[in-house]
Amino acid sequence: MKKLLLLLMMGIFGLGCSQQTPKVLKTGFSKEALAQKLENEEGKTVTIQQILDQHKGKVLVIDFWAGWCRDCLNALPKAKELEENNKNIDFVFLSLDRSKEGFDRSLERFEMKGKENYWFSSGWKNDFNNYVDLNWIPRYMVIDQKSAIAKYYAITPDDPEIQVTINKLLK
Repeated sequence: MKKLLLLLMMGIFGLGCSQQTPKVLKTGFSKEALAQKLENEEGKTVTIQQILDQHKGKVLVIDFWAGWCRDCLNALPKAKELEENNKNIDFVFLSLDRSKEGFDRSLERFEMKGKENYWFSSGWKNDFNNYVDLNWIPRYMVIDQKSAIAKYYAITPDDPEIQVTINKLLK
């Protein structure tokens, strides 16, 4: 009986903590979301709009992650594989580490230096994350060559829809 109760409780907890697919899969960004500020590795402030502008004309994958996130760390090998298999597209990594020091440590510890990394210094709750319904990490988005959202919601880098979307955009 105790085992059954334990399994039931674990199932309820697991369902309560899992990601939920947003009801509306957005295809663009709001003005407020685009104005959201982040910091790069050097501490320079940049907006989402500026990041998208740098990648206009290219397919872009946005990877939301943090060094404290076990699911993110478990996904790192598959995320690296996605990058290796798609050298002709751009990748941007948006960190939800809790401090600049944590962000810097995570980049070093998980061999992320040399990639395009940004940190939400404003924390998890901000205009961009609220707009994209960020309720869990890791999370992946594919942005098309015109800075529109082509794949809104993926929770693993090996989600087959990511590669299908990339392939469609590159045709």
